Amino acid sequence: MLITVSGPGGSGKSTLAADLADRLGYDHVSGGDIFRSIADERGLTPLQLNRRAEEDDAIDRDLDRRLRTTARERDDLVLESRLSGWMAGEYADLRVWLDAPPRVRAERIAEREGKPVDQAREETRARAESEAGRYLDYYGIDIEDRSIYDLVVNTARWDPDGVLGIVLGAAERYDPDGDEGAFPVPGVEYDFEG
Repeated sequence: MLITVSGPGGSGKSTLAADLADRLGYDHVSGGDIFRSIADERGLTPLQLNRRAEEDDAIDRDLDRRLRTTARERDDLVLESRLSGWMAGEYADLRVWLDAPPRVRAERIAEREGKPVDQAREETRARAESEAGRYLDYYGIDIEDRSIYDLVVNTARWDPDGVLGIVLGAAERYDPDGDEGAFPVPGVEYDFEG
């Protein structure tokens, strides 16, 4: 089974994906880790790489190609990134979107990264705007469109164990024959080569 975990920064993607993979005995691949490795390869911070990605679409396309290849080639995997639900496309069995109010996400990021909440809020807002524009420009993906997801969870309402329980329940009750009309979206094609 391939499970994707998507959502904005601070939504709890990494926590859920790691816990879910551990509980199911699956591998876990993080788009954030891939993005950070691309930044390291280029001698940049992730924020610097994100800014460069605004001018150089090869950066995003490289990350997205790596995610798509991983989805195509691996089974028993939890694939985590903002776009993993879209990039895994027809290979995904269960697509999960996590979210929380901006204040909650900013507080989580500030605590994790040891920075003021206001700074985390502004950086998160700027990054989200930048990425949303690029996703729409490159692939015609509206990141606000939740219609491809099987499950959408507000992680401010449950602690990490509660979120894990919800997603595990969905995975345990997964019906592989119940996907009529699911992804890929008819008429939408993605150009990963640029």
